[in-house]
Amino acid sequence: MKRDSRLSGVLHLLLHMAEHAAPVTSETLARAMQTNPVVIRRMMSGLREQGYVRSGKGHGGGWQLAMPLENITLRDIYTALGSPTLLAMGNRTESPGCLVEQAVNAALDQTFQQAEALLLARLGEVTLAALSTDFHQRLVEHGHPHLLEHPHGS
Repeated sequence: MKRDSRLSGVLHLLLHMAEHAAPVTSETLARAMQTNPVVIRRMMSGLREQGYVRSGKGHGGGWQLAMPLENITLRDIYTALGSPTLLAMGNRTESPGCLVEQAVNAALDQTFQQAEALLLARLGEVTLAALSTDFHQRLVEHGHPHLLEHPHGS
């Protein structure tokens, strides 16, 4: 099963954008993430609708953060992306006739719900400012310059 990496990718983009005072084009972000500008625009559209980013067209246009990093949590971004599935596991059959499978589903459903509630709560506690602080500490420790314009691994 392929993992949904949109949350990770969007957080990556937002932290890069936070390092730039000027708008950043979809083309520049796409080069850095080694993808197509259309993919960037699609990912950012939900964030724009929720007011986390804004975009401008034409010369000097591009994407910018629309609010301080302290005001945006990972859960906010997760929700803006459409609340993708958190867990890859699920029940074998959703409406089983077998009583054994019904018992298994009941136990798993409760466990999955608790795990998702815990994960969502934690996502709500972490701000983009906390991620930015971690990034800046790593930048100092490793002495690498911040170069959005060049492709880089995740």
